[in-house]
Formats: sequence, C-alpha cells, structure tokens
Amino acid sequence: MSEAVLDAEAIAHKREHPARAAVRRLLHHKLFMTGLLLFGVVAGIGIAAPWITDIDPQRLSMRNKFLPPDENWVFGTDNFGRSLWSRVVWGAQLSMIIGASVVALNAVFGTLIGAAAGYFRRLDNALMRVNDALMAFPAILLAIAVTSVLGPSTLNVILALSIVYIPRTARIVRSSVIVLREMEYVQAAVAAGAGHWRILRHHILPNAMAPMIVQLSFLFAYAVLSEATLSFLGVGAVPPTPTWGNIMAEGRDFLREAPWIITIPGVMLMITVMGLNLLGDGLRDVLDPRLRIQQ
Repeated sequence: MSEAVLDAEAIAHKREHPARAAVRRLLHHKLFMTGLLLFGVVAGIGIAAPWITDIDPQRLSMRNKFLPPDENWVFGTDNFGRSLWSRVVWGAQLSMIIGASVVALNAVFGTLIGAAAGYFRRLDNALMRVNDALMAFPAILLAIAVTSVLGPSTLNVILALSIVYIPRTARIVRSSVIVLREMEYVQAAVAAGAGHWRILRHHILPNAMAPMIVQLSFLFAYAVLSEATLSFLGVGAVPPTPTWGNIMAEGRDFLREAPWIITIPGVMLMITVMGLNLLGDGLRDVLDPRLRIQQ
C-alpha cells in the first residue's frame, strides 16, 4: 500500500506544471526565503513611505541637530536637524525606484539586443563589439563618466546605470539564444515555415528567461549599490534629495559627533544588497537545470 502511495506521488510530481514546481522549490529554499524577507521589508518601507512618516525629509530645524536616536527621533537627526528616519525611509523609496527602473530597461533592451545578436548571425559581430567596448570599462567608472557628462540627477543615474549594465544582460541572453537556436524543435519550426519573430517569441525567448531572471535579481542589487556610490561621490541625485548615498556623504564629516548619520543608511544598504543576493542565489539554485542535476 505504501509503495502504491509513493508511486502515485511520484507520478503527480512528474505531471506537475514546471512553473508550479519552481514556485514550490523556491518556497522551500531557505536562502531564497531569507533574501525575500530582507528585501521585502526594505521594499515595503519604501513603498509605504508616505504612510509611515509624515515628516518632511527636507524640513530644517537647526535647534534639533545631532539629536541621537530616542523615542521622539527614531533614527536621530542630522547636521541640519532633519529627521533621519524620514530621510532614510524616502531614500529607500528612491532606491527601489532606481533599481526597478534599471532592471526594467535592462529586461527590455538587454533582451532585444541579446536576442538579435544571438539569433541573427549577421548582427552578432557588430553588436558584440559594441558590448565588448562598454564592458571593457569598470562598471562604476563608466557610470561616473556618463553621469559627469549628463549631469547629476535621478533620471541621469538611471540612464547611466542602464548603459553600464545592458551589455551584461545582452551577453547572457545572447548565450542562451545561441544554444537554443540549434535545438531540434527550433529547427523544426524553421522547416515548417515559421517566421523569425514567431520563433523568437514562442520557442526561444521563453526558454531563455531563467538565466535572465537570475541576472536581473543580481542587477537590482548592483543598481542600488551603484546609485548609493554615485550619490556619495556627488554625481548622483542632487542634494537635498534624500538618498542613502547623499545621507552617508553628509554624515562622513560628523562621524565622531553623530555616527548614526552614516551608520543607519549604511546598514539599510547592506540589508538590501544582502537580501537581493540571497534571493538571486535561491533563484539560480532552483532555475538552473545544471545545479538541479548536481543536487
């Protein structure tokens, strides 16, 4: 009787839809769930910023400057008497907006460029040489150069980080497309007279999504960290816009008097990046078939 039950469960798992099976494995993956919890807390704070703080993050109060964290000032105040809690919360929202925007632009343009280079052999050499030229520069140095030319602003930070990371996404998509275009089912579709767009849309791109999804999860962390770096160096969002990088840049001169100004946004940045990296590791473990075979 027990063997029959086990056989029935094995058949049920074999018939389980791939998407449902992936979700089930993710929900049982400790790293993924830990990363999802950490990132979910920060993302929730950013999304709920208008409701969880009613203090203007740019309101000055010089008589309240350098107040340590207490029951009245949760995260203390900065050198202008501004509420650090309000600035960190609104900084979380801006980080989420920039990260999501960079990921969205990479998902669209990185996929288009990678699919075109991988599927159409005539375009491959030209597109990849441009990719190689952009990837030859260290990511943060190229981002600094682009923002220096365009000028410091939130929109320019998004454009700069997209220019930096789109080539990396395109290369990953291209690698998957090159493998998939030689598969038998794709060759059968070509022999049946299917057009290029139909083959890409129905047969190649859906099967190339797994590595791109993993890449985008890591890319979100890179974008948040790079934005904080650019703001810290003075080429990101223009002060007094509350970003974690701007807050830490202002707090570095008062590290002895008010260490919480630089410590608290730094901890928030660390939690966000660690959560996204754990989330990406979990996605890779579940979606990469080679790792599943090894396990």
